[in-house]
Amino acid sequence: MRKSLLSLAIAAGVLSGCSLIPDYERPEAPVAAAYPQGEAYEAAKPANAGADIGWREFFKDPQLQRLIEVSLENNRDLRVAALNIEAYRAQYRIQRADLFPAVDASVSGSRQHVPGALSQTGHSTITSEYGATLGVTAWEIDLFGRLRALRDQALETYFASEQARRSTQTSLVANVANAYLTLRSDQAQLELARSTLATYQKSYDLTKRSYEVGAASALDLAQSQTSVERARAGSTQYTRLVAQDQNALVLLLGSGLPADLPKGRELSDDLLATVPAGLPSDLLQRRPDIIQAEHQLKAANANIGAARAAFFPRISLTANAGSLSPDLSGLFDSGSGSWLFQPSISLPIFNAGSLQASLDLAKVQKDINVAQYEKTIQTAFSEVADGLAARGTFGEQLQAQRALVAASDKYYQLANHRYRTGVDNYLTLLDAQRSLYAAQQQLISDRLNQLTSEVNLYKALGGGWSESAAQAKPIKDEAPQG
Repeated sequence: MRKSLLSLAIAAGVLSGCSLIPDYERPEAPVAAAYPQGEAYEAAKPANAGADIGWREFFKDPQLQRLIEVSLENNRDLRVAALNIEAYRAQYRIQRADLFPAVDASVSGSRQHVPGALSQTGHSTITSEYGATLGVTAWEIDLFGRLRALRDQALETYFASEQARRSTQTSLVANVANAYLTLRSDQAQLELARSTLATYQKSYDLTKRSYEVGAASALDLAQSQTSVERARAGSTQYTRLVAQDQNALVLLLGSGLPADLPKGRELSDDLLATVPAGLPSDLLQRRPDIIQAEHQLKAANANIGAARAAFFPRISLTANAGSLSPDLSGLFDSGSGSWLFQPSISLPIFNAGSLQASLDLAKVQKDINVAQYEKTIQTAFSEVADGLAARGTFGEQLQAQRALVAASDKYYQLANHRYRTGVDNYLTLLDAQRSLYAAQQQLISDRLNQLTSEVNLYKALGGGWSESAAQAKPIKDEAPQG
């Protein structure tokens, strides 16, 4: 009997080579073969993908490096993404287990007393029965690939969850960097507001003394006071923003700011490495959300195979072999053997169109996943193009803004001197003060925008999921073991 069961299992394995899963073909990328060219873009240079640069090599600020380390250890979104991988791994193992027979062993025993009034002999009797069996219960023989299609769907979903974790990490690294840079920018704005307030206060005190001796008018004094109060309001505003920036950073870290933070670099320092853009085709192999979308598309493709297989018969097998005896001591004696062989077949005949609707639904879901995959590629291409446009223009913009700050400072110095010597009225000095303060504020904002655009370009190219270049090679998908 055991040899028969083994032979049947082997035969079923040979017959189960049929698969109704459609052949998978990756959709064509709905984007151009090269990034945009024009005035806003630098000349394209052949280079490796930006994802090959680890985040520790891209971010040069030691304080930011430490903050990213803490976030990767404690951020709750990243922790949930990692737990999702474990959940989908378990789901895949459950689905894969359905391909194999579940072998059960059981031992049973019973004794029954039958009163004489119910016995055929008219005498009370005591009966005993003992049994030990080893067998397979309701094992579906996967002749048409339904279970294998469901297994493949679960496997692709598991692969997608791994890429979702990588995508979550790239977003986290970029978000921590942008939050840190925003904090440093607002700290610089706060320092500027405070120093400007001190300058305006000093100018107000001089104007007030001039007013007291009749050298300045009440209008001059009132105009000077408006500059002081405007600077004081700006100082209070950036005090609030700095506190809120710190709160946002702590949320991303998943814990408080570490006590061992090294000293950070100035906002004007060289904080980031240059990211090579590579080619648009690199995004398909490097950007986690695109890889995730493709795995989801493959899962939907496998689901079509399961829906097709549902139209065909399902063959199940229940079989066991063991021993039965009225005495426990004779359970394994010669002649006590027993066996059961119970195959069954189920063929769908009428289901009011349910199976066809399920197949239609599976095909529509695949079409949806194709559209989502293509949209993910288009979004990635657009984000990289935006980043390249920012890179091609921010350098010149910052250079012009620095020149504007220098010119505004010279304008302020001349206006202040001419007012103090009585050549010009206070309105000219007030205009010079406002122009200089606005130019200095804009220079800080432009520097922040330049840095965040580089961070976002790094993320758009798929960077941030590895710590160093040695870890940045594409990961080969492997089915979980166990």
